[in-house]
Order: sequence, then structure tokens, then C-alpha cells
Amino acid sequence: MPNNERRGFRRFLPHLIVLAGLIVLAVVSLNTPNSVPEDYSPRAYSTFWSLLPPLVAITLAFITKEVYSSLFMGVAVGAFLYAGGNAELAFHTMLFHESGGLIAGITDGSHARILVFVILLGTLVVLMNRSGGAAAFGRWAEKRIKSRAGAQIATAVMGVMIFVDDGFNCMTVGSVMRPITDSHRVSRAKLAYLIDATAAPICIIAPISCWAAAVSYSIPEEYGINGFQMFLHTIPYNLYALTTLLMVFLLARTNFDYGKMRLHEQRAAAGEGLTMGEPPYTEEQKKPAGEGRLSNLLIPVAVLIVTCVLFMAYTGGGFSGTPFLRSFENADSASALVMGSLVTMLITLWLYMARGVIRFKDFMESFAAGFRSFCAPMIILILSWNLSGVTSLLGADEFVHGVVESSAASLQIFIPFIIFLFSVFLAFSTGTSWGTFTILIPIVCAIFPADSEMLVLSVAACLSGAVCGDHCSPISDTTIMSSAGAQCNHMDHVSTQLPYAFTAAGVSAAGYLIAGLICHASGTAVAMLATPLTLAAMAALLLFLRRRSRQKT
Repeated sequence: MPNNERRGFRRFLPHLIVLAGLIVLAVVSLNTPNSVPEDYSPRAYSTFWSLLPPLVAITLAFITKEVYSSLFMGVAVGAFLYAGGNAELAFHTMLFHESGGLIAGITDGSHARILVFVILLGTLVVLMNRSGGAAAFGRWAEKRIKSRAGAQIATAVMGVMIFVDDGFNCMTVGSVMRPITDSHRVSRAKLAYLIDATAAPICIIAPISCWAAAVSYSIPEEYGINGFQMFLHTIPYNLYALTTLLMVFLLARTNFDYGKMRLHEQRAAAGEGLTMGEPPYTEEQKKPAGEGRLSNLLIPVAVLIVTCVLFMAYTGGGFSGTPFLRSFENADSASALVMGSLVTMLITLWLYMARGVIRFKDFMESFAAGFRSFCAPMIILILSWNLSGVTSLLGADEFVHGVVESSAASLQIFIPFIIFLFSVFLAFSTGTSWGTFTILIPIVCAIFPADSEMLVLSVAACLSGAVCGDHCSPISDTTIMSSAGAQCNHMDHVSTQLPYAFTAAGVSAAGYLIAGLICHASGTAVAMLATPLTLAAMAALLLFLRRRSRQKT
């Protein structure tokens, strides 16, 4: 057998093992009926086995570096567990189950809106490239951004400025800053990390964002707690978000990298390629007519940001009597992004047609090109929704709920630390930070009184861990869209980002352990010291790693 064929066989050997296990499970069927009653509950429901599907998908993805088949195998394992080994029922569950099937995931209202937004934004990126706006922005930035560090810092700053929605952040920052980082030989993996690390981490500490609304709705009303005020109180205690943002700027400023990211950055700096893995589909660039204007990019981007923010306020009642800032608590961000991107498309059409930059025929062709350019991440999104739906059918949320609740009563001092770890694990396994804090926040509220500072600290630990797990997970929406925005191979992004995420997670976990002990012993004022101590520890650790790396070199 030739070496290439042997390597290919070894690469997909884990998939074959899982497939063989599914076949055996189907043969040794547990006689589950093909049509299940309404109160049907699988044997694996709310047990550790309910977490097996995402764990299988994540493990296969890391071993084989191939996402599509790994996600599909995870879905198949979950469907067979739900069906008790009955192949016909498992096949029906994978595709047609009204709560966890593939069709249900695509036709879900919020999921469909996200897909439409991705297509429209991809079309807008194609238009900006064909109009010469992206090239003009590159020429303008080359005169002002003189170094690799400057390109990375500019990317991080733009990520911090777009704090309304993480998906919007990923796609916008990637499309605008990718030509700049490419010109300064910043690897696509590093760009994807910069995008991802300034998406969810900034949204979870921004009062005007869809994340603030999601957290507010997660606070049970029966405990007499104002959800939005609770969110505001958790911001200083959100250690993972704060340490990650600090880490991003320190790494960019010092041009220091470690782990697999270092190899990617060294190859890019040496001119050996911006990406190591096979990149996703990119549009064949058409040469723009003329030099192109900087305003051809700035006007559409500015209109997109303003219209999306206004439509968020509109969907939250901001134009119907609700105070503007409070309207973001009730906003439908997915609908707002679709409406904002559509309005931006129409304004961009008028602008480019008036300037003679593009013909109407080319404008319509850009829709197909935009769809093709983001086809790969959309497939991953759809499969990850399918995996999340099958996992929920197995009661993974109830299993985690029971484990956390049973260990909370006797370990109240360590609750912030424990909640953080459970949040990381659940968000990493399921790929959803919103689902994680929706499950765990009610448990925390039931443990502590409404006026307790330990309650605020524990809710912050839950939010922080959810963002951390979401940041690490290869099946997370934000991780997938960061790869798409940077035009980076998805598993390259995941594998290079993990060492950085684990570093920030370790420092944050230690911070919550110290904060819980201090809060239990001394109260609010002293507990606030945990945040600056954690940030100082993060900076000291990076300085230590940098010095050690230089000594080895």
C-alpha cells in the first residue's frame, strides 16, 4: 500500500472504529419500537452517556483534523443512543426528529436567520472586494500600520469596538482586517484567534449586547433578582473574559507566541504561507475597475454597524416607548442582523451603481459568490446544531444540573471554582455558551440569597466558564465563524487557540478559587481584589513564558 494511502487509512481509522460500533449496536438491537410514545425516554437519558456524542465528535476532530465526518459521527452516536440501538429509529431521529433532527435545526427560526445573515455578509464582502474598497483600505492601512504587532493590535481594537454580537463581530472584523494582516504576514491562525478572543469575551462584558439580554432572561424571576443589574454586577468578576482580553493585547504587543501558534507565525513571517491546513473555499478575485475608493469599504461597514444596532433597538421596542438602552434586553439579534445586512446591501447597491463601480449583473452574481465563500462554515454550523439537538434529546442538561446541584450544598466556599469548571466542560462539550449559563444560573440562584456577593461571584463564574468552553470548543458557533472570518482551516484555528485558552482558563480558575475564599471570609470589598490579582498573575505568567522561550531559543 503506498504511503499516501496508508496515511489516509490511518487518518480515518477512528471513524471506522466508531462506525463498526454503531453497526454492532444496530445488530444487537434492544428492540426499541420504531414509533415511540410521547413520554418515551431512552436508557441513556440524563446519564453520563448523554455527553458521549459531543465528546466523540470533538475527539475525532482532534485526531483526524477533519470536521464534517467527525460531527456526523457524533450525531450518529447520539441518535443510536436515543434509539436504543434501533437503526430505523436512529436514522429518523438524525434527520426528522422535531426537536433534534437535521431538518429541525435548519428550519429553526434563529438558525435560519443566522444562515441568511452569513450569506448576505458573504455577498457584501465579495462586493467590497470587487469594488476595490478592500484594496484601497489596504493601501491606506499600509501607510499607518508599519509592523506585525500594529496589525494585530488594530485587529484586536476593532474586535473590541464591535461588541453588539459575537457572530457579527467575527465576520466583520475578519473581512475588514484580513488584507491588513496578510500584508504584514500574520498567519490566518493568529488572525482567527484575535477575532475569536475579542468576540464572545467582549460581548459578555458589554451592557449593550445581545449577550446581556440573554443573561438577563436566564435569571429566574421568582428569586426577586433584576437580571440586567445582576449582569452589570458580574462584569468585574468575569475573570476569563478580562484575562483573555489582556492576553490578546500583550501577545500582540510583544509578538510572542507559543504552542502550535508559534509554528504558524514563524512560517508566515518567513513567507512560507499564511495557513498550514487546507483553507476553506475562497472566491476567485476579480480585478476591480480602477483604483477603488476607501469609502467603498468604509461606508458599507459603517452602515452595517449602525443599521444592525438600530434594528436591535427596534426589535426590542426601542422605537415603541422602551428606553433605548433597555431595548437591547428584549432585542431579537438574529432578526436585527438579517434586516441590517439587507438594508446595507440595498444602500451598497445604490452607492456602487451611482459611482459606476459595478454593474447590476455583477451585483447579482455576487450573491452566488458570497454563498460559495461561506459554504464550508455553514455546513459545520448545520451539523453542530444537529449534534446539539441530539445531545439535548439525551438529557445532557439535566445530568449536569443534577451533578452540580448535588455537590453545591456541602462546598459553598468553592462554588465559584466548581461552577467555573462545570461551565467550561458543558460549553466545550455542547458548543453553546448560552445553553450553558441558561442551565447553571438557576442552580446558583437557588443556593445563595439574592443580596449575597457570593451569588454575584458564582453567576460571574458561570458566565466566564461558558465563554471559556465556547472559546475552546471546535463545534461552537463563534469558533466556526471565527475560522470563516479569517479564512482559516477550522482545525488549525482550534488547535492553535487551545493553549492560549487553557492558559487563561487556568489563571481564571485559580482566581475564582481565591475569590470564593476571600468573599466567604471578608465580604464584598476585599473580594474585588481577586480581579486585579488575577490580571497581574496573567501578565506575570506571560512574562515568564516569554523569558523561558527566549532562553531556549
